[in-house]
Amino acid sequence: MKLTKMLAVTVAPLVVFASASARQPARTPLDTATAQGDSLTISRGGSRAAQQGPAVQFTGAARIEPLFAATDSSRAAGASVSFAPGARTAWHSHPRGQVLIVTAGAGRVQRRGGPVQEIRAGDVVWTPPGVEHWHGAAPAEAMTHVAIHEHANGKVVDWGRQVTDAEYTAR
Repeated sequence: MKLTKMLAVTVAPLVVFASASARQPARTPLDTATAQGDSLTISRGGSRAAQQGPAVQFTGAARIEPLFAATDSSRAAGASVSFAPGARTAWHSHPRGQVLIVTAGAGRVQRRGGPVQEIRAGDVVWTPPGVEHWHGAAPAEAMTHVAIHEHANGKVVDWGRQVTDAEYTAR
């Protein structure tokens, strides 16, 4: 009896909120500059423009789809990055660190001076601030990850030189 009453008190406001939200005009894809107050913003799959990873920062084919940008209230930004087999980033570091969430396939990651490590769908990689590293797909398998990092004074990454084939294949 108490549980039923508690659920009614909890669920009723959610139903009202959902009904009111459904009547709101549709928002454009995630536009953090115009998102206001406590409004929900939904960025629909397929609505964000993806781009090829620049050759100066990637070896092989990499596709970058922005997911969300930093706002006035959050420094975090994220993107989904898909790597063709053998594709990888150049050496780089992030002033506030980076989280990678592997969502498909298999890949590799290495911090400067450390071993090349295999990563697979479901793995989460944390790279601390300022640690030089690279990441990408396995030689014979594509890989997709979500990359999340925070801005520090308007900067999210410091790029270095390309990862050589010898570094990529080192075990």
